[in-house]
Amino acid sequence: MPFVTVQITKGHSIEKKRQLVQAITDALVTTMGTKPEWVTVHIDEFERENWAVGGVLHVDKHGGRHVEKGV
Repeated sequence: MPFVTVQITKGHSIEKKRQLVQAITDALVTTMGTKPEWVTVHIDEFERENWAVGGVLHVDKHGGRHVEKGV
């Protein structure tokens, strides 16, 4: 029974989350041969102020605006 945790920033639409969990489930079914009903996906959302790369908080990058690709 696969259990997957995905960490993403807050702000993604519910439709994007639906697409994400379906894609993860499909990938596990295809590659691991598991049943879809056995796959659990947990989405852990966090604020951009709680994430830093290279010593800079993500909220401070890009002039403080939210940047999300593919939305």
